[in-house]
Amino acid sequence: MSEQPLPREIRCVLVPVGNLRLLLPNATVAEVITQPTPEPVENAPAWLLGRIAWRGWRVPLVSFTKLAGAEEGDAALSVRVAVLKALTGHPKLPFVAVVTQGFPRLTTLNAELIIPTHDGTPLPPGVKAEVLVRDDVAVIPDLEGIEEQLVELLDLAS
Repeated sequence: MSEQPLPREIRCVLVPVGNLRLLLPNATVAEVITQPTPEPVENAPAWLLGRIAWRGWRVPLVSFTKLAGAEEGDAALSVRVAVLKALTGHPKLPFVAVVTQGFPRLTTLNAELIIPTHDGTPLPPGVKAEVLVRDDVAVIPDLEGIEEQLVELLDLAS
């Protein structure tokens, strides 16, 4: 069996969340929808806004800005939800939703266009890396870590 070379470029999206931009592979975003009213989750941290109904699933809705301790941004912007495909493969958590302001912006990137900007200080919760993408400062979210926290918070382990 021959190994396929890694792609030189990858299609990504910059998802606006408050004053941050999340950098994600385009294939991670299942859909962007108008924000529905979430069903509250008892004893949830402030960053877990509840669950939303989406295509027959009860999807946890996360405020990345609250999780990372970032500024909320302009409240006048239309608030939407980016439904993301979960990465951990947990059967009870196939999707995670993130509050976003506006629509994700498509971009094609390669290794030369992503410049790490981390200065060695501890990263905020939920952040795997801080990067510069062309002229945009962005964060790569720790989706696996967020999903693990959600499995525990929502008691999905059983």
